[in-house]
Amino acid sequence: MMLRMQDMDGSALARAHLAAPVVFAPQPLQTLLRALAWFAFLALTLYCLWLFEMSPRRFVNGLGTLLRIVVKMFPPTAGDMLATYLMSMLQTVAMAFIGTVFAAVLALPLGLLGAKNMLPNGLAHFLLRRSSDVLRGVDQLIWALIFVRAVGLGPLAGILAIIISDTGTLAKLYSEAIENIDRKPVEGVRSVGGGPLQAMRYGVLPQVLPVMLSNMLYTFESNTRSATILGIVGAGGIGFYLSDRVRTMNWEDASFILLLILLTVYLIDHLSGFIRSRLIRG
Repeated sequence: MMLRMQDMDGSALARAHLAAPVVFAPQPLQTLLRALAWFAFLALTLYCLWLFEMSPRRFVNGLGTLLRIVVKMFPPTAGDMLATYLMSMLQTVAMAFIGTVFAAVLALPLGLLGAKNMLPNGLAHFLLRRSSDVLRGVDQLIWALIFVRAVGLGPLAGILAIIISDTGTLAKLYSEAIENIDRKPVEGVRSVGGGPLQAMRYGVLPQVLPVMLSNMLYTFESNTRSATILGIVGAGGIGFYLSDRVRTMNWEDASFILLLILLTVYLIDHLSGFIRSRLIRG
């Protein structure tokens, strides 16, 4: 009977190495391929460094400039713009909230139909999954640029960008959660005469609803940060003022806006984390 390597203990394997070193030696072809792979990796890395002109001198010069900017940021001030900054921050949070809610609602039917155990039709499943990939494959910033051109400057463009992008992301997460459900509750509803809608309502949704809500909360956290960036391209919110203050080198106001964003994101992260933990325990 042939003795497999995984069946040998350490001492037996060591004796085998001593008895037949040629057997355990790396093959020339494998050694060559490994060397070529490392060479290709190093060559690609060096080429990228050369292409983007990344040099120690540029890093040192940039670090000195960055330190001067940081010094100018203190102390953070808002002046007579405090109320405007606070309202813009609330507008950014509202953009993230509305966009997430609409995306979660739109993603629910797409997630149900995109799950293999809900829609066994292979062609329909393929089309729904690829449609979700298209929606989430384009970054929110690109969608915001498109909607700024379509509907004009303001929060509406940012909300539409969040809805389009997150609908694809949440639909994928929902479908994966639905594919991992236990079939017994669904079969139990069917066995007492329940139809497809009843089976979905009482057999599927109770299992995946906590996961869906958790994904929605995490997406809301992420969108609060993303909505700040969307404002830079004209989609409204605090990002517009941050971009303007950096462009005009008003570093004290820019520092205040950054601290306001960090505080808001921290509070939302803390609140959503608390809610997610309650959902998981519940």
